[in-house]
Amino acid sequence: MTGGTSGIGLATARRFLAEGARVFVCADDAAAVDATVASLGVGGMCCDVSRSADVDAMAAAASDWLGGVDVLVSNAGIASRSPFLDISAESFDRVVAVNLRGTFLVTQAVARGMVARGRGGVIVTMSSTNGLGGEEDYAHYNATKAGVLLLTRTMAVELGRHGIRVNALCPGYIATPLNAAIASGLGEGFVETYVRDRIPLGRAGLAEDVAGACAFLASDDAAFVTGTELVIDGGQLAVM
Repeated sequence: MTGGTSGIGLATARRFLAEGARVFVCADDAAAVDATVASLGVGGMCCDVSRSADVDAMAAAASDWLGGVDVLVSNAGIASRSPFLDISAESFDRVVAVNLRGTFLVTQAVARGMVARGRGGVIVTMSSTNGLGGEEDYAHYNATKAGVLLLTRTMAVELGRHGIRVNALCPGYIATPLNAAIASGLGEGFVETYVRDRIPLGRAGLAEDVAGACAFLASDDAAFVTGTELVIDGGQLAVM
C-alpha cells in the first residue's frame, strides 16, 4: 500500500487488517512509516514512488515480507491549488511525477511479480472525481488523475489474461489531512460551503468510506469487476 501512513491510505490499511489481511505500507516520510509500522504491526519502508530505484526496492521488500503480493493499493499522491495560468512547469512536473509516473512505476513493478507468481491478483489505483471533471485551480492534479484512469483501463486489458483485476477509485471531497491543509488557505467556512453547494449527501466523505470501497474491489465479491472506476463522492458528480 503506497501512501499508507495517513488519510485514505491509513484507513485502508486498518480496514484490510480488520479483514484479516497482512499489510505492507510505504510513504516518503520515514518517521511516519516507522510510526505506522509500530502502531499497526505491519511491514513497511520509506519510498519515493517517483523514483524507480525506490519502487523496485519497495516491491521486493513487500513481496519478501508478505510472501508475495496479492493486492496492491496504489494510493500515493499529492495536490496543490493554483490557477492554470499560474502553475509553474516545476510544480506540474512534480505532480505528474508522483501521481502518474508513481502509479505507473508501482503498478508495473508489482504486476510483474504477480505475473511471475502465476496466481493472479488485484490492483486498485487512486484516481479522483477530478479525473472525471475539470475542477478549477487543479489543472495539474486533474490531468494526472485522468491519466490514472486510462492507465488503469489499459492495465486491465493487458493483465486480465494473467488473472489480475485492475480498477480505480474516484473519491470526491474526503476529509483528509491533505484536503484540510488546502482548505486552511481558503478562508473560514470553505468546507461547509463546499459541502452545502456540491455534495447532495450533505457531508464530506471520510477516509473510511473510501477504504470500504477499496476492500470491496479487493474482495471476491468483485471477482468479475475490472477495468472500471468506482466513484465515492456523496453525489458530487451529479450536481450541475
